[in-house]
Amino acid sequence: MSAPSDAPAYATRPTTVWHPQPPTAHAPRHAPPRQGAGRPHVTFGEPDLLRVRRRGRAVVAGVCLVLGLGLIGGAVAGSWIAEDHENSAAQGFAAAVPAWHSVPVDTLFPPVVQGAGEGPGGADRTWTRVAVAPDGGCADGFDPLLWKVLAGAGCRRLLRATYTDATQSYVTTVGLLFTRADPAGMSALATRFRTQHLAARPDLMPRPYAAPDTPAAGFGDAQRATWTISVRTDVPVVVYAVSGWADGRSVDTPQPAADAVRAGATTAQAQSGLGNEAQGLSAEMARRLREAVGSDATNTTSAPKRPS
Repeated sequence: MSAPSDAPAYATRPTTVWHPQPPTAHAPRHAPPRQGAGRPHVTFGEPDLLRVRRRGRAVVAGVCLVLGLGLIGGAVAGSWIAEDHENSAAQGFAAAVPAWHSVPVDTLFPPVVQGAGEGPGGADRTWTRVAVAPDGGCADGFDPLLWKVLAGAGCRRLLRATYTDATQSYVTTVGLLFTRADPAGMSALATRFRTQHLAARPDLMPRPYAAPDTPAAGFGDAQRATWTISVRTDVPVVVYAVSGWADGRSVDTPQPAADAVRAGATTAQAQSGLGNEAQGLSAEMARRLREAVGSDATNTTSAPKRPS
């Protein structure tokens, strides 16, 4: 018999039909870690700032190392150079001691001397030797007061020669006083001349050498017009020169050669060029002496340079 039509819907249950479902796929299980296997090592990137700082420190260290080595090497090289210079200077100084008799007179006092640019206004000069004094002591070469100043250095030998210019208007005596002093003694003498201005004192003029029957026959103490004195420190020598007129005129007011060649000087010595005569010949003789003995030409004397 069928159920009444007004029965509720839940009075009967529909037939449930089960449909088989495929098994759900599961994710593969990881194998358990082996005993003793380490954990993964995780590193983080180094910040750029740290890398820059470390690189900067390395560069600074390298620069310091290079500078340090350079300073050490420079100091060693500098000491070698200084030592070589001192040895060379000492050898040149020692070589000059016997030069008064080992170097020919024509080398120290040539018969003719060419002075390129040594005249007034840079003009060339030519000087001719008229007499050479016999080498000897210093008693006749200097006034007593000048010799008192020089005596501390001693007198090994005094060489002198007198020259005249191309026109025979002027005469100049050049002298080389070979002392007995060592380098320290010559430096002390040069310092005294420089600090006390001894080369500019008229009462400390060197004496001329007047040879008979020459243009310098009348060149006596009263005819001294200008002079220069140069105390060398590279050789044991005092180089000097004293000039005057060849006609024998006397001079009331001698003038140092350094003042006579100064720009604007109006004295008779300056106008005639006598200051150039003294300085030019003195410089030439000092140069020839250096060449003869091979010294280093490290002069620190009181004689000023000739202005250009």
